[in-house]
Amino acid sequence: MRIIGGTFKGRRFNPPANKWPTRPTTDYAKEALFNILYNRLDFESLKVLDLFGGTGNHSYEWISRGCRSVTYVDQFAPAVAFAKKISATLQIEEFIQIHKAEVFKFIQKDSNTYDLIFADPPYEMPLQK
Repeated sequence: MRIIGGTFKGRRFNPPANKWPTRPTTDYAKEALFNILYNRLDFESLKVLDLFGGTGNHSYEWISRGCRSVTYVDQFAPAVAFAKKISATLQIEEFIQIHKAEVFKFIQKDSNTYDLIFADPPYEMPLQK
């Protein structure tokens, strides 16, 4: 996993992948996504909600490119612990709020508003009724 642009461009992290239910976005796909968004949005003014945050890959990219308010949500404890570890390594704790929670319960209870909601659910996630 690598940060594509911004302050932390080129930084690499290797999340433990032992039976993780995550599938990190490829650098190629992430670069395309963020290049499109970066040319259309003012990242410094965005308040972002990153649902199914997994390794935190997208959250770090938002912050690296200037976003100062990211809320990360995932229910998988090892992924949440990894996101906290990397946030401390990058010294970005003031810009990211990390929540260990089931996404649908979180959004029912969360009263915050966001400028951008990014959701990248797992392939195997059962449909909600």
